[in-house]
Formats: sequence, C-alpha cells, structure tokens
Amino acid sequence: MQPQQPPELSPTPLPSNYLDQIAPAQKVPIMNGKLVLGLIGGGIILLIILVLLVISSSGGSKATSLERLSLRLQTLQEVSTSAHTNIKSSNLRTINSNLRTSLINANRDIATPLEAAKITPKKIDKTIITEENGDTLTAALEEGRLNVTFDRTYAKEMSYQLDRTVALMNSLYKTTKSKSLKTFLNGSTKDFESLQKQFADYTSASS
Repeated sequence: MQPQQPPELSPTPLPSNYLDQIAPAQKVPIMNGKLVLGLIGGGIILLIILVLLVISSSGGSKATSLERLSLRLQTLQEVSTSAHTNIKSSNLRTINSNLRTSLINANRDIATPLEAAKITPKKIDKTIITEENGDTLTAALEEGRLNVTFDRTYAKEMSYQLDRTVALMNSLYKTTKSKSLKTFLNGSTKDFESLQKQFADYTSASS
C-alpha cells in the first residue's frame, strides 16, 4: 500500500497592493520651518516696497514736475537776459523783452505754489538741476552767434523751449489739486503760449 500523499494546498492569492506593501515607504519631504518663514517674510517685504513705490510715484511726480518747471523758468530768464544784447532784429528784441517780463513775473509768482508744496532749492534732485541748467541751450546760441545766425537760432530755440514749458504747465494743471498752483498756471500759461507762437512765426518768416 502506497503512502497517502498529502493534498496539495492551493496557493493563497496575493493582495492587489502587495507590491506597495513591501516597497520601502517614501519619506515625504518636509520644508524647513525657517525657510517657510523666510519666504513669507520676503514676500511681505516685497509687497511693502511695491506699495511704497506706487505711493511715491503717484505723489512725487507732481512735485518733480513743479521743481522742473521752476528751474526751467529761472534758466529761461537768465538766457533771455544774457541773449538780449546779441539780438539785432528790432521785432525779435520786442518779443524777447515781453518774454523777459513774463519770466520775471512767473518766477515771482511761482514762489507761492513752491512754498505750498514745501519745495526748496536744497531739496531739488541734482539730476533735475543738471537737466535744466541750460547748458545745451547756451551752447546752441553760442554756435549761432559764431555763425552769424544768432537771431534765427535764438527764435528757433526759444520757440522750442517755450513749447516744452507750456506742455509741462498743461500737464501740471491737469494733475494738481493745489489751488495756488492752478492760479499760477492760469495766469502764466497763456502768456507763454502767445510768446511761443510769436517766436515760431519769426522763425518761419526768417527761414
């Protein structure tokens, strides 16, 4: 009689997630707490800087434009005074005399809005001072004098300078809420517009 064979055991089915169970558990990286705080702090600082830039740009541009206008009016008065003796045309001399009078009045009247805006010469940025010192204008006039074309050069340059000045004044008028500045601009802009046209007409006639 042959020994009885033990019954074959059917294999136990493996669970579907068997491979996941035997795989080594992966560690979930945990961000360093100091790094998180650093990122948050950096974001807050960046936000504050952006807010300050927006505030300074919206509030400071008007002050900068007023500073620029003040310096330009002073420069134009100095140039118109020094250039007067070099002008030969009686018509151009008359126009320039009217310009000098308007510039003297403007430089006097702009003191009130400057004081209201708390602008003093010491507080004006040196870059603006350099840009409005009139060196380029003076050099152009000197070249015209040497080339015996001073009158035409002067009329052309003053027409251009007054055109820029009127544009700056109109821009300031649209953006400012200062009553003293609006009063000043109301009284000065029309004078300079008229003078700019007179210089432009002289340039056209002499070309």
